[in-house]
Amino acid sequence: MPHDRRPGAFVSWLLLLALVLALSACKGGGEQGPTPETTGTAPAATAAATAVPTRTGESLSIPDIVRLLRPSVVRIQTEGASFDILGRPVPTGGVGTGVIIDQEGHIVTNNHVVRLDSGLASRVVVTLSDDRTFTAEVVGTDAPTDLAVLKIDATDLTPAKLGDVSQLQVGEDVVAIGYALDLPGGPTVTRGVVSAKGRVIQEAAYSISDAIQTDASINPGNSGGPLVNDRGEVVGIDTAIVTQAQNIGFAISVDLAKPLVQEIIEKGSVSRGFLGVNVVDVTPSVAASFDLPVDKGVGVANVDQASPADQAGLRVGDIIVRLGDVTIDNSGDLVQALTRYRAGDKVTAVFYRDNQQQETEVTLTQRPR
Repeated sequence: MPHDRRPGAFVSWLLLLALVLALSACKGGGEQGPTPETTGTAPAATAAATAVPTRTGESLSIPDIVRLLRPSVVRIQTEGASFDILGRPVPTGGVGTGVIIDQEGHIVTNNHVVRLDSGLASRVVVTLSDDRTFTAEVVGTDAPTDLAVLKIDATDLTPAKLGDVSQLQVGEDVVAIGYALDLPGGPTVTRGVVSAKGRVIQEAAYSISDAIQTDASINPGNSGGPLVNDRGEVVGIDTAIVTQAQNIGFAISVDLAKPLVQEIIEKGSVSRGFLGVNVVDVTPSVAASFDLPVDKGVGVANVDQASPADQAGLRVGDIIVRLGDVTIDNSGDLVQALTRYRAGDKVTAVFYRDNQQQETEVTLTQRPR
């Protein structure tokens, strides 16, 4: 059935979609697995005593890449509890992957790996390739980019080298390493190519921009693990798959992750400017359905009362296409803009309302706690 093209129809659609996304977000993410008491999974196998290749900038064989990265890849097990309908506590847990990035014990993984349905995991256990096990501290998380940083108190660590995604080419070989399905015997290794760059991942209320698409098989348990180029450098953090398709997986670009991870390490979180809106991506199909003036941007689905957006006069149904110097094609761009601009910054928001381009000055604030 064709969409109603009246101006109010787009607003109604935005309101409905915002409600659906909010309900989806309440369900929580994470890759649930058996609780530690019942898993029956054997410890990760100790790395073979084979000479580990050095990084020379030249292409490595797949076995050499695995030997190089294996000591940097860790198994992450989360523990928590939820309540049944009678209010009784029920143990829950999940398994994911992480990658060591420095000698201080910092590990990068996904936000959804360390979160269960009940919220942040109450306990996070990290197992290294040599079978050493540590209880990890969650240094901080960043939901908009699905990143989290852990820290363990350990010595003799082998950090992975982070690559440069700007030099990564479509068609280039990549390897995904992670604890897929938490199978016994160590991490799973899959090989593929870079299928595309600059993809946008839609995850509940957020979009992650500049993602890497790959056909290297990624499965539950891989989340938070490294996507590695043929020189043994981490170029992405595996985060999502398309379940309705064959071999379409996505990784967060390390170029996007690096500054955010550093900020989490230094401050415990990522400080962003706060606009006070919930948005929905405008796509060419949405624009055609509702006869919109633009086929890119973000439609405002909700404006928080007394927020910077409210005070600047933004309304439900407005389509934001620029914030400051940042072009807004999707909600991932909006997240990046609000990472660039911080509390106290005055920026110009360019938007469409009733097919007319308008602009307003917004003074961003700190996100409410």
